[in-house]
Amino acid sequence: MKAGDQDAFREYVVARNAALLRTAYLLSGDWHRAEDVVSTALVKLYTAWPKIREVEHLDAYVRRIVVRVWLDERRRPWRREAPADPLPDPDAGRDGFGVPADAADPDRSVAGLTARRADLHRLLARMPARQRAVLVLRFYDDLSVEQTAGILGCSEGAVKTLTNRALDSIRRLLPAGVTTRTQYEEAP
Repeated sequence: MKAGDQDAFREYVVARNAALLRTAYLLSGDWHRAEDVVSTALVKLYTAWPKIREVEHLDAYVRRIVVRVWLDERRRPWRREAPADPLPDPDAGRDGFGVPADAADPDRSVAGLTARRADLHRLLARMPARQRAVLVLRFYDDLSVEQTAGILGCSEGAVKTLTNRALDSIRRLLPAGVTTRTQYEEAP
């Protein structure tokens, strides 16, 4: 690779690495695995960089690599291994900051927000890979149906179906009394 190409690649990685890591984390639910996914994706990008650096939608191209690497990694046999015994939870009854879980006004406290974020990650972890990818791309990365379809390599109708199924799954898994709505639904 030429020096100019290496500089352009380095600049791109510095500018986009944090966003790619966040997307990979939301897909995988694990920071270490997210780093592995992004590293593998960046190696693939590096080898193709001289040919694709002038691509019109470079971010979409790279996001597609990240999603494909994550999906491929999930298919590997070692990934299906599970520990025989559950690990003890050192923070049982506490949030991620060591605050007791029963802190006042859990909906507005840091503890409440942390708990809701953890609940969302647990819900995402229980979803099929493609449904999870659709939710992350559509609602976290704020991509259109068309852009999401391009990244996943499927039709726009498939993206809409996957989105509806994923949102229905989340609604079924939510505790009783929790209501949800999207920007497309009317407020009560």
